Amino acid sequence: MKRSVIKPVVSAQEAAARIRKGDTIMVGGFNYGGIPYTLVDALLEAGTDGLTLISNDTAYENVGHGKLVSQGRVKKVIASHVGLNKKTGEFYRNGRMELELSPQGTFVERIRCGGYGLGGFLTPTGVGTVVEEGKQVIETGGKKYLLELPLRADVALVRAYKADRMGNLVYRGTNRNFNPAMAAAADTTIVEVDSIVEAGELDPNHIVTQGILVDMLVMKGDSYYASRT
Repeated sequence: MKRSVIKPVVSAQEAAARIRKGDTIMVGGFNYGGIPYTLVDALLEAGTDGLTLISNDTAYENVGHGKLVSQGRVKKVIASHVGLNKKTGEFYRNGRMELELSPQGTFVERIRCGGYGLGGFLTPTGVGTVVEEGKQVIETGGKKYLLELPLRADVALVRAYKADRMGNLVYRGTNRNFNPAMAAAADTTIVEVDSIVEAGELDPNHIVTQGILVDMLVMKGDSYYASRT
């Protein structure tokens, strides 16, 4: 069980070692913004494969987690948009990778359900389209809804702007995107940050993700290590 205590600060390589072959990972980001680049690069260096990747998009072939896809480390992608990374479509068409597309609002709500321990939610989005295929349709109040199931991961790789020593997180601008939702929906949450301050230094009004959801911290570029843990 996660606890609100001083969080370990580790190298990106130590963090990447927590991810095993076949794990399901969530990776924050929207296009270029909010991707935990240092953590993704360490995972690439580790050579871990057979991954299921849950991310809003698959970036570009040589950008962030897009490299996990293009280098063949991913067996399945669950995302809302994949058109910018040509390898995603190529591998799917060739049968080298599974692909599950989810409308963006549905995608993030499935992650929220995973974080809040809910069994799913009802949405009219996708009724009567290919999105409906294989899903339970529930009619209530004279309207049809799809039952969308929650998403969870073994590990979430999250990008935040600043953390305190207890793992409370502050985000910057649109880099926030999917990161807070993903931080709550994984068994292990690893966060890449620009800076780490002492507990009590963050304005409580600016804290978005509470430290109880965070397992370990990694400094962007690995300029800060575990000497203060």
